[in-house]
Amino acid sequence: MSAKHLILILFVMFLLGSAYPTAKLGLNASIPPILFGAIRMAIVFIFLIPFCKIELPNKKYLLPLFGFALSMGAGVNLFLYLSVSASSILSPLVIGAQLSVPLAIIFSSIFIGESISYKKWILIITSLLGIVLIGFDPKIADEILGFLLICSMAFFYALSQVFSRYLKELDVKFTNASMGFVAFIILLIASIVFEGNTVSHLKNLNIEAWLMVLHAGILCSLVGHMSMFYLYKFYSVGQVLPFYALFPIFGMILSFFIFGEIPTVIMLIGGII
Repeated sequence: MSAKHLILILFVMFLLGSAYPTAKLGLNASIPPILFGAIRMAIVFIFLIPFCKIELPNKKYLLPLFGFALSMGAGVNLFLYLSVSASSILSPLVIGAQLSVPLAIIFSSIFIGESISYKKWILIITSLLGIVLIGFDPKIADEILGFLLICSMAFFYALSQVFSRYLKELDVKFTNASMGFVAFIILLIASIVFEGNTVSHLKNLNIEAWLMVLHAGILCSLVGHMSMFYLYKFYSVGQVLPFYALFPIFGMILSFFIFGEIPTVIMLIGGII
């Protein structure tokens, strides 16, 4: 990987790590979790659509594009914010999200045909062992729902990385604008059905809530995720995904400074594994 791409991916890992503590701040400011995801996707669509050439892509891209919107846009945001809402501590969520790395490598092998070397198999097995170890932490007993939800988020994130490989010939702005639009509709409907009082919630959002959702939409999605999909034009899933092991470090550091969270020894060992 070139030096400029290495610097880019390190910056992206910082942004992705910041998504968890800033999401908690937003939810603490009384924004419902599903609505948080819907507004985030609306921001992505609104910011990108002026730069997109509106035309229907080739038929071969339609199914992967819809799959990408469902997984990355709706699935990831739904389970991410539900997990943060259901949890009182963030460290196990930040570490549990690493499950997306081995899952993405496995999915890329199944659906794209990328080879998995013995070194990658070692990565996959040790990563899974680390996640299992975290599950035995006594602190997780009260956070099991949030931990299961973040594992669901990791599943959809890994799946989205595979779909993105099928879309590498499309303009990344169009791909993400389409994702934002489809996911916004799905999440908005889900918020109306399951959370209710959507208009009232929107009227009651304070400046802190708006700042956190703007951070998620502009920095995490537009800058962070679009940079990752840009890198997929040059590198395979297996080359890019291992860097995801770095974002929990940034996430835990930020959680410490913002909330004073100190991860347990078991969490640290599981995260390192």
